[in-house]
Amino acid sequence: MKQLYFLVAVLAVGILSGCGKGGDRGELTGVPQRSFRAEVPYGMVYIPGGSFLMGQTDQDITFGQIEQTKQVTQPPFFMDQTEITNSQYRQFVNWVRDSIAITNYLNDDKYYLKSGKNASPNPSGKKYINWAYVKKYPVMSSRKGKANAGNAAKLQGMYYQGDDRVFDRDELDVRLLKYNYALMSLRDAADYHNDKTKKRSDFIIRDTVPVYPDTLVWLSDFSYAANEPMTEAYFSHPAFRNYPVVGVTWRQARAFTMWRSRYNDAYKDSRKLPHRSPYSLPTEAEFEYAARGGRIGTDYPWGGPYAKNAKGCLLANFKPGRGNYTDDGGAYTVNVKSYFPNDYGLYNMAGNVAEWTLSAFDESASTFVHDLAPTFNYEAKATDPEVLKRKVVRGGSWKDIGFFLQNSKRTYEYQDTAKSYIGFRCVTHYLGRDIRDKR
Repeated sequence: MKQLYFLVAVLAVGILSGCGKGGDRGELTGVPQRSFRAEVPYGMVYIPGGSFLMGQTDQDITFGQIEQTKQVTQPPFFMDQTEITNSQYRQFVNWVRDSIAITNYLNDDKYYLKSGKNASPNPSGKKYINWAYVKKYPVMSSRKGKANAGNAAKLQGMYYQGDDRVFDRDELDVRLLKYNYALMSLRDAADYHNDKTKKRSDFIIRDTVPVYPDTLVWLSDFSYAANEPMTEAYFSHPAFRNYPVVGVTWRQARAFTMWRSRYNDAYKDSRKLPHRSPYSLPTEAEFEYAARGGRIGTDYPWGGPYAKNAKGCLLANFKPGRGNYTDDGGAYTVNVKSYFPNDYGLYNMAGNVAEWTLSAFDESASTFVHDLAPTFNYEAKATDPEVLKRKVVRGGSWKDIGFFLQNSKRTYEYQDTAKSYIGFRCVTHYLGRDIRDKR
């Protein structure tokens, strides 16, 4: 009887495979590909595509003549629900730290993937770190055991040496923590795609970036302010783990997006996760569109023209009065999930920390950018004048007055400058027309 069931099953499979779209009979059926399923990345929200009126409101008289209002269309994308936190950025820092420790100091084969069932040897001879093993047996752990035996002595070179030491403590030399990456400048490639003298390497951007935040910004940004406790604890103390990371330059923020894309790709390949576009900083159009939350012509992400609700409660973290920082609930930054989110579910799109965008700053950009997915990008070189290294900053911060919290308000900072009031969040683009479209 079992043999009969088996024969019926085999016959059914054969019939079904022969009833496909042409089968193997010379018909055009397309290349077989894994099915696509839309999935909102962890910690992100879906921003549906649409058009909106981008630009300054009638409250901004100063720039009313050069920053004109413009109707633009924005394709759908995903955006981080909150600003990147100290805890999330520390994951990046720790990854860089462990990578350097393993490759430059330990040189221990047990930290690398071995050939076998799930790890075939690389033909080029390059070795890859076994991050599952690192997670189980942390490299910098003080825990005693066979796995960590001898690590402490080998890792002494990663700590400050000689006169840089304080009370003979082993403190990580953060100057060693650098991340190098490469990316294609697709805009440059498109601009020169008919130039036969250009090579692919001409459009590859390579950069090496120190990744540790500049914790001294809490002092350097403010004259005669006793912010030493913030310098000493803000990035390292667990009390601030869910506060927005600050003290990162635009280049550091972009390096984070490159690492996040690479980190996601590694898990996507090993666990068959859905494909995603690379992560990046939002363009200023994406940021403004997302901040508005689908509302038209409003001043702030919460919709109204005022920074207080009907009960008199402040709706964001900013400077509500002269010398008064605490009426909104925090003297400095606050938890990234403070206050109510906007209609897209995004927190602190105004206030808390201002945020880096991908866009280069030009006062009159609104007059020449396209009306479909507009942006103005420029890859500034080290030899370029400082005016070409300006990047758009959006959203306003904890130390700004309410004017800078407006959806349309744009300002800038230099790409190699870190501030105690500038952070960032990431986007990744949705692949398709609409997440609700099942076709």
